[in-house]
Amino acid sequence: MKIQPLADRIVVKVLEAKEVTKGGIVLPDTAKEKPQEAEVVAVGKGRISDEGKAITPEVKAGDKILFGKYSGTEIMVDGKEYLILKEEDILAIVK
Repeated sequence: MKIQPLADRIVVKVLEAKEVTKGGIVLPDTAKEKPQEAEVVAVGKGRISDEGKAITPEVKAGDKILFGKYSGTEIMVDGKEYLILKEEDILAIVK
């Protein structure tokens, strides 16, 4: 199944949280923070401005992004977990 988000919504696949700190300490599942990094899977056509002009999203499929900690809606498609975000919930593109 393929997902096509509407308007300024973006479908992302959340990247796994790191299990080992920089100092080499292994983190148990209960100590891990919710991951905030994801890869963009699909992008909507963009939002419409007050003047009626289409504003295309700044991200594209394949981009790695950072998003707000409690942003988006979790969904399951074909046994895989995805997150649907609004473009305004994206904080940065990781290059």
